[in-house]
Amino acid sequence: MIYFDNSATTKPYPAVLDTFVKVAGQFFGNPSSVHHLGLQSEKLLSQAREQIASLLRVDPEEVIFTSGGTEGNNFVLKGVAHLYKNRGNHIITTSIEHPSVQNVCKQLEAEGFHITYLPVDENGQIRLSELKRALTDETILVSIMHVNNEVGAIQPIKEIGQLLSTYPKVFFHVDHVQGVGKVPLDFHESNVDFATISSHKFHGLKGTGAIYKRKGIKLKPLLAGGGQEKDFRSGTENVAGIVAMAKALRLTMSDFERKQNTLFEIRDYLMNELSKINGVLINTPNIAAPHIVNFSVEGYKAEVLVHEIEKEQLYVSTTSACSSKTDEPSQTILAMGLGESRASSSIRLSLSYANTMDEAKEAVQIIKQAIENLKPVMRR
Repeated sequence: MIYFDNSATTKPYPAVLDTFVKVAGQFFGNPSSVHHLGLQSEKLLSQAREQIASLLRVDPEEVIFTSGGTEGNNFVLKGVAHLYKNRGNHIITTSIEHPSVQNVCKQLEAEGFHITYLPVDENGQIRLSELKRALTDETILVSIMHVNNEVGAIQPIKEIGQLLSTYPKVFFHVDHVQGVGKVPLDFHESNVDFATISSHKFHGLKGTGAIYKRKGIKLKPLLAGGGQEKDFRSGTENVAGIVAMAKALRLTMSDFERKQNTLFEIRDYLMNELSKINGVLINTPNIAAPHIVNFSVEGYKAEVLVHEIEKEQLYVSTTSACSSKTDEPSQTILAMGLGESRASSSIRLSLSYANTMDEAKEAVQIIKQAIENLKPVMRR
């Protein structure tokens, strides 16, 4: 089996699973309880928070635990919009955000907020000049993903943060779900106010995540209840999942230090070899994250090709995993101006540090043969 769908989810590290089982079995107390079992759980929770904060180069009190990227994005966008609506009702995002940002923006539009969706160029990047023009006295939030989950385009987060630093009323949120552990980002240096991460994107478990919230900023809670996470996110903390997430992030950061060059080599090999196949067009820009390769085979339905490839136990995907069952063209590729044909036939390969060059070479041959196998069908 060759698993090239790591942007959808990653396989948990064995050590992460071991950590989860140990903590869930031995330290099962509620961290809000005052007895010994509760205090043990609270200590583990604090240690995990400190470790994650250290790896992200932030302060422990700037880390709030959530259930993942979708909750984190909802939390920040709705929390800022509802708490600061007296300042203004304008939010700026991009045309290529994850559904957990785009659909929240649609909900906020229905509530009366004004949303600006910035266009992107053929490389999937926004233009700073257009962001500057979009800012108004009513703007309260700019939400821009770091690494696009479909094509791997990287936004100039540091430059955006520098621009927004001259607009003290405007908060800056970054969806860092695809970037963490692959494309470094210093939140403080980039003037980021909020950022979202999700454990299962870096070999942790589903159902755990975190947001970075810059110290001193108020945020309206998405969930009301017992007041956990300093009243920002109520609900009994998933201690075992959170401790496992800390372990996953530490191991991922270690892999980044040791294997980032190898990941770039595998990505570049895939892009170069796939581009040699007749009919294949590469959608991933030259400057992109090291783990995503997106290509189209015009005239072929993406879903049909994915299933043909799967026959040889190569697992890839079409668009974002959250949108892959809708059978709609990629909104990202449409926004990049690459056309509906490419948007309807796009395939995403997404790597992890566990993948090898030998797997990449085999994958290219499988894809080439799958295209050949489907030629008679596509010509009908």
